[in-house]
Amino acid sequence: MDTKKYIASGILELYVAGALSEKETQEVYDAIQQYPQISKEVIQIELAIVKLTASVVTPQNKTYAFEDIRNNINTKGKVIHIEQVSKKANWFSYVGWAASVALLIGFLWTFNENRQLKDEIELVNIENATLEEKIANANESIDKTNELMAVLRDKDIESITLGGQAISPESYAKVYWNKKDDLAYIDVAGLPEPPSGKVYQVWSLTLDPLTPTSMGILDEFLTDANKVFTMANTNESQAFAITLEPEGGSESPTLEQLYVLGTVKV
Repeated sequence: MDTKKYIASGILELYVAGALSEKETQEVYDAIQQYPQISKEVIQIELAIVKLTASVVTPQNKTYAFEDIRNNINTKGKVIHIEQVSKKANWFSYVGWAASVALLIGFLWTFNENRQLKDEIELVNIENATLEEKIANANESIDKTNELMAVLRDKDIESITLGGQAISPESYAKVYWNKKDDLAYIDVAGLPEPPSGKVYQVWSLTLDPLTPTSMGILDEFLTDANKVFTMANTNESQAFAITLEPEGGSESPTLEQLYVLGTVKV
């Protein structure tokens, strides 16, 4: 049990005031027996109530009692007996205790209501912030999608399909190459998630002789929702390939980890 959170909940004050159900009272009692911190807190609450009632209720002392008797002897010689004074003082004592407990319960109820309201406001603020973030992400995604659509519709774009290789025949990817701007848009939605400690690396290839040139690694593969990456490509590419490499990439492709390959149409 998180004793600090339990103590801060206000249930101990309600326990001392006798404002809990039988089941709740038993649960608090069990917690008191099990956790010394909770037992100590209950004692502190009881002492606080005693001090509170002491400040509200006038103590019953002999000086007060005899002075009260003296003041209640009227001009007709009628005397208020000690028993009557005692009963009256006791009645005021009970009223004082009841008023103190009622005041405490009212305070605790107000405290709990304010805390619940504060929690609700905090929850609404969190939900609003989350919603704003989702809207911002959605707008960013829409902008990126519109940008990609414009790229795909550009007459200068050349599309190269990369088919799956022996290690992963079901894999596929696409390269949209803008030779005019020396940019390549790599769509890798058809690749499986790389295992921990591995990263995909994109290669530009010339075929005669076979010369691979790294275009970069896809280190944001897991976090990119669209799975489309923009890379510079100033090479006279005759083919493109994607391999699985150790984190940070490799100087040359690991052919045993060749996932997709595709040639540029002549």
